[in-house]
Amino acid sequence: MIYWDHDDDKLREECGVFGVFRHDQASAMTASGLHALQHRGQEACGIASFDEKTGFFHNERHTGLVGENFGKNLKERLPGNSAIGHNRYPTQGTPAIRNIQPIFADLDCGGFACAHNGNLTNSRALRKQLVDAGAIFQSTMDTEVILHLISRSDKARITERFVDAISQIEGGYALVALTENMMIGARDPVGLRPLILGDKSGTSVLASETCALDAVGADFVREVEPGEIVIITDQGVESLTPFRRRSSAPCLFEFVYFARPDSIIQGQSVYNVRRRMGIRLAEETPANADVIVPVPDSGNPAALGFSEASGIPFQFGIIRNHYVGRSFIQPTAGERQSSVSKKHSPNKWVLDGKSVVLVDDSIVRGTTSKRIVQMVRDAGAREIHFRSASPPIKFPDFYGIDMPSERDLLAANHSLEEMSEELGVDSLGFLSVEGLYWAVGDIQRNPNSPQYADHCFTGDYPTRLIDRRNDEGRRGDEQLSFLDD
Repeated sequence: MIYWDHDDDKLREECGVFGVFRHDQASAMTASGLHALQHRGQEACGIASFDEKTGFFHNERHTGLVGENFGKNLKERLPGNSAIGHNRYPTQGTPAIRNIQPIFADLDCGGFACAHNGNLTNSRALRKQLVDAGAIFQSTMDTEVILHLISRSDKARITERFVDAISQIEGGYALVALTENMMIGARDPVGLRPLILGDKSGTSVLASETCALDAVGADFVREVEPGEIVIITDQGVESLTPFRRRSSAPCLFEFVYFARPDSIIQGQSVYNVRRRMGIRLAEETPANADVIVPVPDSGNPAALGFSEASGIPFQFGIIRNHYVGRSFIQPTAGERQSSVSKKHSPNKWVLDGKSVVLVDDSIVRGTTSKRIVQMVRDAGAREIHFRSASPPIKFPDFYGIDMPSERDLLAANHSLEEMSEELGVDSLGFLSVEGLYWAVGDIQRNPNSPQYADHCFTGDYPTRLIDRRNDEGRRGDEQLSFLDD
């Protein structure tokens, strides 16, 4: 059993998906792809394969990391030349084997395995309709809703059933599915969740990030477009665009935090975008200091950019212990309070007597940030100036990021001065929304048609939040702003 440190301030990753069609090492390739995507989910992992020789699907799902579960004998355990896989961090569904993906069902049209990155914003409403109609669910995942919709579709072909099913869902999703004779990839109509198409010597590959293609020696072909469905068969790759075209809005947090720095998103290096965030951050919120120190590891590129723009030396003033793992938790409040010292250690030679700029990717609750500030202070820092390479997070996410409710977000409930006092810093600064757009290549944000999903900073949600709206109707909670159809 893996226990998550919910007292940790970091955002929880979404999930990672990967798929291979027609390769004699499909399951091993999928394991390698998932290993490269391990940063997107560390709670559980799974691989489903189809063995065309026997006509059987095979599906293994485990708690824990990819390397702990998919290291040996994969061709024997998961035979076949097509496979899909999933890394999980739960945003819907409790941490149990039944909630690990890929999920599989024997439908009247054949076996169907599916892996999903994202979160559906109308899954509870759809689930109620399905249960009322007699459906029996085996998990608490929103992904299972999709299988029920496919099963109940009156369309003839599996591709038509798939289109029929996802035309009824809302939210952010990247789907990879496997049948006996095809692999299917789909991306939500606004492109919130990423999905890319690759090729390895004629073998088609689907993945959440380009770093997974690099891991298996595949070439990048293109991103699956928002609202696009790709059907991969022995005849090649067919593209379907069954939905009304909408303005795309990829999630900005892929650049801020989720994607691996060596990945490419929309033609841009994630590493370089984060470096540019730091450059702009230094321009917008300068500090007179002796040293720039990143909060490792996600703060490293932005801190380098801040150093580059300010001329202040960059130093590793905090050393991260990579062997503690993100699953670490202590059972008592006192032990949780000291857990930061097990994950991070101060480099006193860098910090003692210095005025320090601490650069991190974001501030969520502020709990971990507060502990790190105290650790740096205890190491002898004379002044601490905290800088966030993203804007203040004021609104929750409903598309696959495990984020606290609005009442738990530090920036949603406190002024800049109050936050500075809460964290115990001499000054506090955030990158502006406009600065973030500049860093990702848009000179300025168009408030009437944002090019990215920036709802966590602005409250402008790119889709309808049906489950949330229904909850508000029952509870009379505060209203959120929507950019509806």
